[in-house]
Amino acid sequence: MKLVQSRLIGYARVSTEDQMHDAQLIELKAAGCHVIYEEHGSGASRTRPVLARLMREISPGDILVVVRLDRLARSVSHLLEVIERLEVAGAHFRSLSDPIDTSTSQGMFSLQVLGAVAQLERSLISERTKAGIKAAKARGKLPGNPGLRARQPDAIAKASRARQRGHLGDLTATMATWLPIVQRMRPDHPWEDVVRNLNRETGQKWSVDRLRRSVKRLVQEGLVDARLMVPSPRRAPEDRLMSLITGIANANPQLTLRDIATQLETMHERTPRGSSTWAASSVKSLLDRAKKLGLVSATLSD
Repeated sequence: MKLVQSRLIGYARVSTEDQMHDAQLIELKAAGCHVIYEEHGSGASRTRPVLARLMREISPGDILVVVRLDRLARSVSHLLEVIERLEVAGAHFRSLSDPIDTSTSQGMFSLQVLGAVAQLERSLISERTKAGIKAAKARGKLPGNPGLRARQPDAIAKASRARQRGHLGDLTATMATWLPIVQRMRPDHPWEDVVRNLNRETGQKWSVDRLRRSVKRLVQEGLVDARLMVPSPRRAPEDRLMSLITGIANANPQLTLRDIATQLETMHERTPRGSSTWAASSVKSLLDRAKKLGLVSATLSD
């Protein structure tokens, strides 16, 4: 059997004032990285569109390589989050200046140590925050932003921008877990169907409004195709069910007709006749129609 050689993919982050840019590229190329993603921006920024694109495009067996850990992550917890997403994608991580290489047992041990450090970091931050609030109250000071308490327009606008940046950072950090499902279904399926399928496959709890706003934000930032927001075509109820069942079957050809029926019941979808209980024969009837239209090729068992 022919073995697939791992690709080394470099990631370099450089701020406007950073003079290490060339040095990063030289080290990454010397390490064997033929593809290098370059991010421009400050280390404090949560918005890293190039990293988000890299995470979408990385393939199983690939190794993400950085010169130093601080070139990739803004904190230990952020680093662990990125590595966890790589693991889900079947990829690995390597830092040239640190003993971190998730393709080796020694590197994984170092990663476990970092996990303990991250937990300690969170605990210390929580303790310092509580102590600071307690000390401020003892001095007669109220916690929080004085400008926000006074409803100053500048302070409110600044806080709003900070929330928006944080929201975008959260979206880009997690979108590998939910965006592929959205891209697979939109705009052919209505948002209600996408949300039901998304929550079923991921165990997450999305609402239609939240998902639509999240995708719209990514479109505005140029991170995803604007066609995801195009209104879905209107379908007769039976056509919508056929399209939904086709999507489930194509996503997992190993499912049986009974499996799909169970999923439809879990999603509270009613049969064409309005029943809440699905029979395998009802699923087969809709799938047969889809096959005639060339929408599905798999043959499912009962």
